[in-house]
Amino acid sequence: MSMATNVSTSELYTVAEVAAMMRVSKMTVYRLVQAGTIHSIRFGRSYRVPQSAVREYIASTNSGSDYSI
Repeated sequence: MSMATNVSTSELYTVAEVAAMMRVSKMTVYRLVQAGTIHSIRFGRSYRVPQSAVREYIASTNSGSDYSI
């Protein structure tokens, strides 16, 4: 089964990149991904997180703050 998305590869971050941006551990990002709190795309054994998913997560947790990626 294949699934098409509208996300270009330049808009995808690794778990390590998301962790560095958010200043949390990679394990925290993996937990968010596993819980479905932050959207991700799985490639084999690794995950990629769309830039839009990172923005949505930050916006949902920091309502009222002025933070951008």
